[in-house]
Amino acid sequence: MRAVDIIAKKRDGLELTSQELEFFVTGYTNGTIPDYQASAWCMAVLLNGMTPAEATALTLHMARSGETLDLHAIAPFVVDKHSTGGVGDKTSLVVGPLVAAQGLPVGKMSGRGLGFSGGTIDKLESIPGFQVSLTTTQFMELLARHGLVIAGQSADLAPADGKFYALRDVTATVESMPLIAASVMSKKIAAGADAIVLDVKVGRGAFMKTEAEAVALAELMVEIGRGVGRKVAAVIAAMDQPLGYAVGNALEVKEAIETLHNGGPEDFREHCLTIAGKMVELAGKAADLDTAKALLATSLADGTAWAKFGAWITAQGGDQAALDNPDLLPRAPLIETVAAPRRGVITAIDAAEVGKTGVMLGGGREKKGDPIDYGVGIVHHAKIGASLNQGDPLLTIHANSAKALATAKERLLGAIEWGEAPIATPPHIRQIIG
Repeated sequence: MRAVDIIAKKRDGLELTSQELEFFVTGYTNGTIPDYQASAWCMAVLLNGMTPAEATALTLHMARSGETLDLHAIAPFVVDKHSTGGVGDKTSLVVGPLVAAQGLPVGKMSGRGLGFSGGTIDKLESIPGFQVSLTTTQFMELLARHGLVIAGQSADLAPADGKFYALRDVTATVESMPLIAASVMSKKIAAGADAIVLDVKVGRGAFMKTEAEAVALAELMVEIGRGVGRKVAAVIAAMDQPLGYAVGNALEVKEAIETLHNGGPEDFREHCLTIAGKMVELAGKAADLDTAKALLATSLADGTAWAKFGAWITAQGGDQAALDNPDLLPRAPLIETVAAPRRGVITAIDAAEVGKTGVMLGGGREKKGDPIDYGVGIVHHAKIGASLNQGDPLLTIHANSAKALATAKERLLGAIEWGEAPIATPPHIRQIIG
């Protein structure tokens, strides 16, 4: 069996066998198949797709490329979630403590930024001292002790996905539906969760641009998960504008802290309650989603979710002082608030352009291995449907150079569309599958 033949077969739109996929995944993981061949294969998959059987086989081989965890020695039922990405998506930082505060262990492997979509691991690393690289033993010990752990992908768990994940980011193959599904579900299967809630974004700032695409991806991932005995549900949520107000690693950590103090932007709060609520519901801790959300809202109000957040962050080495005083988090040297250039109603915000501008500022990676500037980013002061007067605060740019700030200002102003007539705020949660 040769890698080039497998690439050619997928290039020609043919279905790969489980054995061929195992050969390719194993070869890329151990280094006998180089980056350039894996890149060609990823592009062939992007252009020609995969059948559900191919996607399921790919997922299982990626999950089995390393160690798989059995968490039942820690708890009888462990829950997890995963987002397909987005702009301003700091959901795991709030959902993890919310669910763990209900006595449901959350063991999660997360990734770094992918394209213009921010990564949970990058956000967490903006907290001084926080350790994302854990051994399997450390992962298990922290989960047993605190009921919550979020770590980067180790060499032990789903190593194939770690390699493919980084490669897709720099080869324009991020948007491939089967590769997204396999990446997400291989981590979830390897990490051993019993129930998984998938946070699938749709819109200009998401990899899935239409609701039909988002539903198809969600249904594929639900099918893969259920096929290996997991409880799985998916929430389809809008990403036509950034989630919340903040875009940028430390800025998003600050917004997560505000939300855990029972504040934060309304759309972000509702999103977190829905994702966490579905996790609680799948675990049988609430009869339905509304009951679960009410239970979780109480955890925000009484401080139990915030306490769980602090215990988790410090257990992984994070500085408690930075949590108590977020001004100690990384800060950009240049901060400028941009005023509304006109009077009117905001009718659209191009989330993709906002995300790409955040990368340009230094908050994401242009190429594999680029360093991250944790302090840069954007904070919006108004979203779609807001009515502003000329001169009102529109957004604040956090930059590390005058040139980057000026470029960001031009791009961000161009990403906002205006109208005269009032418009309804678009619905955020589109539908729930499973």
